[in-house]
Amino acid sequence: MRQLLLLLAVLATAAVPAGAAQLQKVGEAHLKVLLWPVYNSRLYSSDGNYVAGQRPVRLDIEYLRNIDAADLVARTADEWRHQDVTHERQPEWLAQLAELWPDVAEGDVLSLLVDDRNVSTFYRNGERLGTLEDPDFGQHFLDIWLSPDTSRPELRLALLGQR
Repeated sequence: MRQLLLLLAVLATAAVPAGAAQLQKVGEAHLKVLLWPVYNSRLYSSDGNYVAGQRPVRLDIEYLRNIDAADLVARTADEWRHQDVTHERQPEWLAQLAELWPDVAEGDVLSLLVDDRNVSTFYRNGERLGTLEDPDFGQHFLDIWLSPDTSRPELRLALLGQR
């Protein structure tokens, strides 16, 4: 029985990005567009609360449908435009995301871990995809969901544990 419990504990943490197991859930949200479910998302921090700039922080997005990587990158650009967010390296970031992100299938989890050094690492189903070293990137990306200017304010409140 003890071996079974140990195996279950190992399997439960297998999809968690390395160095992120100690994080506590802040909140979770579900995105549905019209009648179609798109994803479930969860936000984690070191103490279960979110403050902009606090590190480490992790955002998990579990996709409920197949989505092409190019569509994910385009949606990222759309959200930055919606929020009127500009940064001189945005074109470079979008190109890096196009290189890093795979197409996602229903059930895939894409995670972003922004560590104590403000380095952003992406994972798919717990496997490292790559890193963006630019310290400005992580907050700009997280703000797609967490900024007061987000296009989905109800989703933001749920991720922040306020709903």
